[in-house]
Amino acid sequence: MRVAIFDFDGTIYAEETFTLLMKHLKEHPIYHSSYKRFYRAIVPPYIANKIKLYPDNKMKKRSMQLYLEAFEGLTKQEMDVYFEEIKAVMQQDFNQTVLERLKLHQKENVHILLVSGAYTQFLERVTEGLVFNQIIGTDIFYKDDKVYTKNILTHVNGEQKTMKVHEALSGHKIDWENSFAYGDSFSDLPVLELVGNPVAVRPEEKLRSLANERGWEVMD
Repeated sequence: MRVAIFDFDGTIYAEETFTLLMKHLKEHPIYHSSYKRFYRAIVPPYIANKIKLYPDNKMKKRSMQLYLEAFEGLTKQEMDVYFEEIKAVMQQDFNQTVLERLKLHQKENVHILLVSGAYTQFLERVTEGLVFNQIIGTDIFYKDDKVYTKNILTHVNGEQKTMKVHEALSGHKIDWENSFAYGDSFSDLPVLELVGNPVAVRPEEKLRSLANERGWEVMD
């Protein structure tokens, strides 16, 4: 079985998810009052991150944990509605070249995975209309069908993406040499190195340099 693994931020979605999520919370007619609490909580780790005292991976995980706390007690259905509200805006910034490649893989009967650090439930809502065999993201905890933030999120990022991909494909014989992976960031390297056909999508400079050095496809 051949697979095609797609990153989300910077790959399918040309922008940054978390920037849009913050804007959505700040301007939301119902939940905007939670934005100030989130902002106050995020400033200290943000400053520490900027002066290199707090690693990027920890910053991303902390940001997602704090953001979710604004929705403590909401039902899964209410969260679906919240994420659904930004689907149309977000889909306007989907990379059409990447989507064409995704559709090509579908026609070729390639097993397609979306792998991202974003909330899984969010990914399911905003990619509606696209077909993935599996979506791997950061799961939101629910207790009695309500958002529960006392458990620490398991943020899917870096090496953990590779681990999650292997878990998702357990039991299948994968033709890695003839498989594909798409990413924009150097942090996507572990996933890109899994396959025989890695594609750097509008890559950051460090990944672009490596892709050129190794003769990988670069999609601008």
